[in-house]
Amino acid sequence: MRMSLFSRLKRALAPAPPLSVVSPAPAEGFAPTSQDTLAAIGELSRVVRNNPDAVEIYLALGNLYRSQGEFERAVHIRSNLIVRPGLDPSFKAKAYYELGRDYRRGGFLDRAMSALKEARRLVGPDPVILGELASLAADVSDWHEAAALYHQLGHAPAEAHYLVRQARELAGSGEGTSARRLLHKALEVYPGSVEAWVEFLLQALKPGSRETPGDKLREALAAVAPELRIVLTVMFIRHLDLAGRRPEGCDPGILDDILPLLEGEAGDALMLYSGARLLAACGRPAEAKRWHERVLDLEPGFWPSRLALLGALRKGESLSPEFAVQLDFFLARAAEVKRFLCRVCGLKLSDIFFVCPRCQSWHSVRFRRSLTG
Repeated sequence: MRMSLFSRLKRALAPAPPLSVVSPAPAEGFAPTSQDTLAAIGELSRVVRNNPDAVEIYLALGNLYRSQGEFERAVHIRSNLIVRPGLDPSFKAKAYYELGRDYRRGGFLDRAMSALKEARRLVGPDPVILGELASLAADVSDWHEAAALYHQLGHAPAEAHYLVRQARELAGSGEGTSARRLLHKALEVYPGSVEAWVEFLLQALKPGSRETPGDKLREALAAVAPELRIVLTVMFIRHLDLAGRRPEGCDPGILDDILPLLEGEAGDALMLYSGARLLAACGRPAEAKRWHERVLDLEPGFWPSRLALLGALRKGESLSPEFAVQLDFFLARAAEVKRFLCRVCGLKLSDIFFVCPRCQSWHSVRFRRSLTG
């Protein structure tokens, strides 16, 4: 209770995050030109001709042009505002911010970065500007800068993610010690960083490692959010496949190390499913079948296990040619179902993601346990 009270007091006394001078802009696509859009552009154009001081309307008009892909017109509007004598610094910062977004949409990333940095210089560490800079740094693979900017924003999952990306780059260039230091820093920033735990788990697979995969997996399962534990196991099994260990080269020691941990999570259908996949990857189909059956005892509607069992039955049954063709078609199409879902916006994808490409939510990935969810 005392710790709880202390935590509440600490949060209450913490300084409030800085307010943004720049309004966050919604995600923009290339909106199809409509009569309403054209009418809005025409009306705003008439307003700014009659009222040259209407800075906000100029900015809105530029946003409309950008949404229609008319980058040059949008850039022209921002540039005219920026050179206007006596323009308030906050409005000038908004113009630079929008100019940066114009250039980014047009693919001129260096110019976009310059404009956004000028906006930041004018108004300081504005959260919206920092967010755009961080996203842009990630786009140009500047992992160090992206991590630093997300640190300023207090966005721990994103900071840890880009520390891991930087660590991978260092490891690839032979700087293993520096890479491992960054991975530890990622876990200090965000103990639940599934990306960092995956890297430590894969390092434990390397010959000569002082740690076993089981040791790291046990730590990881305790640290990451329950809905993200499937990411650890899926990426681990995928690594075994890519390393050419399936099925003849699969090290029995790996199974002895990992399976007891997964079996210890007997109430978690996803962990049992992971055990079944690991057994199948290592060429032990009979045991994999038993694990899939245990999954269905827990969740009868767990479609990936039903699909795996149906595929196994197909191999052992003598079917009429017509039925075999139809069943094979069904199995092939069912295997194409997208297995991952963003729990924030509902976007379905075939592969794991750490930030949703639609709504930009971090660590919102969820494994689809049923075809209706």
